[in-house]
Amino acid sequence: MTLIGRTRARGVETIALDSPANRNALSAALVGELADALTECAKDTDVRAIVLTHTGNTFSAGADLKDPPHPDALVGLLRQIVDLPKPVVARVTGHVRAGGLGLLGACDIATASTASTFAFTEVRIGVAPAVISLPLLPRTDPRALARYYLTGERFDAAEAARIGLLTAAGEDVDAVLESILDGLRRSSPQGLAETKRLLTARVLEAFDRDAADLTALSARLFASAQAREGMTAFLERRDPAWVDPAWAESAGTV
Repeated sequence: MTLIGRTRARGVETIALDSPANRNALSAALVGELADALTECAKDTDVRAIVLTHTGNTFSAGADLKDPPHPDALVGLLRQIVDLPKPVVARVTGHVRAGGLGLLGACDIATASTASTFAFTEVRIGVAPAVISLPLLPRTDPRALARYYLTGERFDAAEAARIGLLTAAGEDVDAVLESILDGLRRSSPQGLAETKRLLTARVLEAFDRDAADLTALSARLFASAQAREGMTAFLERRDPAWVDPAWAESAGTV
């Protein structure tokens, strides 16, 4: 069973994450299929740009806790998007959580509907947004990231655009997207590739400098006792052990 869908129109390849049963969680299989599709697009001279979108009401819920990709595979996918010689544009009409935000950070342009919501939820299960920081830290407001990384709070599309996670948000995301794609179609392949190279230089420096350390950190955290408790609590739909029961009851979370 394929976990992505692909269509093409006027030189733009649309790749849709198509695993709605688990909210397009980034499983080892989905990461592998997406990487293969991007490799094919990079080689295909008929593809001028790529739109990365989704089926269902969630762009991606983050790593699949039942079948997570190896951190090296996720790093490889994020770098592949950044380094691809063709623009990659995200189109979001739903929710994005945790590792899914890394995909947005890796894309050259990211658009979303005003109904979309976002949250870095890693801290709430005992881990950290380690490898996804590679494309996010160079492109996103650091003070805002500090808040949302540390609290796991949910924020809306307007805030996501303000802090640089999104390029644009609108009630009609497809109208926003079509304007962007029109501009890309009018641009030469060489011009797009070389301009993207200029824009991604700092992001690729972060990968070269920090990828090994952040991959090791991710692996260590996911193997920890607190992460096991956090992931178990998430799957069992309960608060993890570190949440004080009295506080949770007073806050209305239990």
